[in-house]
Amino acid sequence: MGDGFADQSVIKRLLSESKTWAFVGLSDNPDRTAYDQAQLLQTRGKRIVPIHPAARTVLGEQGYASLADVPHPVDVVGVYRQAKHAGEVVDQAIAAGAKAVWLPLDVIDEAAARRALEAGLDVVMDRCPAIEWALRR
Repeated sequence: MGDGFADQSVIKRLLSESKTWAFVGLSDNPDRTAYDQAQLLQTRGKRIVPIHPAARTVLGEQGYASLADVPHPVDVVGVYRQAKHAGEVVDQAIAAGAKAVWLPLDVIDEAAARRALEAGLDVVMDRCPAIEWALRR
């Protein structure tokens, strides 16, 4: 894959300027990576939006069953699903009008990333928000 979807200026901008992050796959299980990442970004001032079929409230934020159900704009969609589901989530992010998609470590789908770029979204793939945030300090 290389670093084609890890542009440091994009990473820096998404971490510093974005306001709302939808976490697809976020549940109320604190042992899951999505929970840790959402909590970290929330403590850094980001609004998080849990996206999970159960649509539970997580970290004090209303959950939604799908991106299409979110009634407000989303800046970044974090794809906390297995890589085999990433393309579907990216397509939903494009349809929902998100500005960017972030595929965390080991969630790699180059075709989906290219579709997002072609649709005008910023893309970060195979990177961890927590690690990238620590590198900015």
